[in-house]
Amino acid sequence: MNFKENIREGIRSIQTNRLRTILTASIVAIGITSLVGILTAIDGIQSSINDSFSSLGTNTFRIRNYRNNSGSRGGKEEQNVRPLEFIELRNFKQRYDGDGTVSLYTWVTFTAEVKYDSEVTNPNTRVKAGDENLLSVEGFNIESGRNFSSTEIRSAANVALIGSEIRNQLFSDKLDPINKSITFLGAKFRVIGVIEEQGGLGGDAGPDRTILIPLETGRKLSPFDLNYELKVMTDAIVNQERVVGETTGLMRTIRRDRPGRPDSFEVRVNRSLSDRLGEMTGYLRVGGFSIGFVTLLGASIALMNIMMVSVTERTREIGVRKALGATPLKIRRQFLVESIVICQLGGLGGIVLGLVIGNIVTAIVGGSFIVPWLWILMSIMIGMLVGVISGYIPAYQASKLDPIESLRFE
Repeated sequence: MNFKENIREGIRSIQTNRLRTILTASIVAIGITSLVGILTAIDGIQSSINDSFSSLGTNTFRIRNYRNNSGSRGGKEEQNVRPLEFIELRNFKQRYDGDGTVSLYTWVTFTAEVKYDSEVTNPNTRVKAGDENLLSVEGFNIESGRNFSSTEIRSAANVALIGSEIRNQLFSDKLDPINKSITFLGAKFRVIGVIEEQGGLGGDAGPDRTILIPLETGRKLSPFDLNYELKVMTDAIVNQERVVGETTGLMRTIRRDRPGRPDSFEVRVNRSLSDRLGEMTGYLRVGGFSIGFVTLLGASIALMNIMMVSVTERTREIGVRKALGATPLKIRRQFLVESIVICQLGGLGGIVLGLVIGNIVTAIVGGSFIVPWLWILMSIMIGMLVGVISGYIPAYQASKLDPIESLRFE
């Protein structure tokens, strides 16, 4: 009996004992389902959280002035560099052709007092001047109205987007702020949009207490030199490292930083949320894999038990095969093939069920359909390993049976 005949004989034996095969494969399928299902759900949830956290800045980074410190720190002389100039940052934005979106902006003031008719806000309103990409890069949504037009940005028009807290302080519930004129920084501005409420931490209203105006308008209003910054929003957190490298290289070229010298600017990556997210999902994967592994361990023990019962039931058949010339190696091979085929059948069923269950969980949390090819490949390999381990001991016992005693077995 050659190897191919061994495989055919093992498959024929499986077909003969269909009920036992189905029950055994179901045990393995449950283990694979738990492994693939849990890990698919975790990947889907992470993808959904990545999309949700994008609005919080987990996939953005800033290019800003190097924080100069006079003197030395730790015995090392601090470099003293000139601040970023507006023309340099504008040049960067025009030349940048990498992944993601670039926004050029500046803070005009943090202590503006805003007026509308007889209503006045506290002198703690923030005024931020930016370009047409500022809303999307900051993750803001417009509740009503519209964004700046390209004409308004080029012509330094006196138009503004206001936060929800400012809208509530200046306008009654029945009064629409769109196209109304408000006054701050000694000039009148027409309200063209209201930013959707963002909320804040620790009592800080943040964006809700902010007014956005066109970049050229902010430059025209401020009597002081402003500190300009760039914010880059990447398409995904996983692309951030590459994009940071590309932008750093381009900015060094624009700033004419010499090779071997430190950067004359600072790249500030918002890693706190994304790193914490990666750490949490890493723990979840370890936990999910552990649960799936324990389930598979139980399935392998059950499979081994069923295969040992199968050896006992087929003792006479084994004796006949040995009497006809089957060697112990071929007997072992036949039982191993049976065990592996049963595991793979259960594994395929478990992969399908795991994908369905995992993506149902993903859909509940608002994620998109996902196929975790890595976990599927790992499940197939684990199924093969479980089949070999579970089938070896019963196969070894079958190969050691005495043919004479086997033929006498009833």
